[in-house]
Amino acid sequence: MKFLKIFLIIFISINTSLKADSKNNLIQNIKQGGKLIFIRHAYAPGGGDPENFNLYDCATQRNLSKSGQIQATKIGNFFKENQIEIKKIYSSEWCRCKETASIAFQNFETKSFLNSFFSSKFAHNRQKQVIEFEKFLKNWDQKKNLIFVTHYVVISEILDYAPASGEIVISNKDLKIVDTLEIEY
Repeated sequence: MKFLKIFLIIFISINTSLKADSKNNLIQNIKQGGKLIFIRHAYAPGGGDPENFNLYDCATQRNLSKSGQIQATKIGNFFKENQIEIKKIYSSEWCRCKETASIAFQNFETKSFLNSFFSSKFAHNRQKQVIEFEKFLKNWDQKKNLIFVTHYVVISEILDYAPASGEIVISNKDLKIVDTLEIEY
C-alpha cells in the first residue's frame, strides 16, 4: 500500500511537469510565427444545426452556452497572457463561431470557406470550400500567425483531426499538425 502511494505521487509529479513542458513548447512554437491556428468554436450544446437554421438569424442557430462564452474568454486569455502575435483572425459566418471570435479576440473577419458543411443543406459546399481555403493560403506571407475559428467538419477535412469544442489546433504551412491545446469550458 505504501509503495502504491509513493508510485502515485511520483506519477502525478511527472505527469504535471510533462504537461507544463508541453504547453511551454506549444507557446514557443506559436511565438515563432508562421502558424495556422484552427480553433473549433467554443461549447455550443447539441450537434449540427436546427431545421429552421438561417445564417443571418442567430436565434435559429445552435449558439454558445454560458460555459461556451467562458471558454471563449479563456481562449482569448491564452493568446493575451502568452503575448502571442496574430496577423489576422478569420471566422465562419455561423453565429457560434463569430461569438467565439468576438469574445476571444474582438476583431475578426468572416470567410465563407470556414462555414460548416455538416448538414445535408450545406454538404455540397465541402469541396468548393476546401479549394477556396487552399487558394487563400497561397496568398499568405507565412511570417505571422493566422487564426481560423471554424467547425469540427472543416478542421477534420483540412487537417484530418477531430477537435473538441474550443480546442486549438496548430499547423504549419503544409497543414501538418504541430500541436493541440484543449481549453476547458
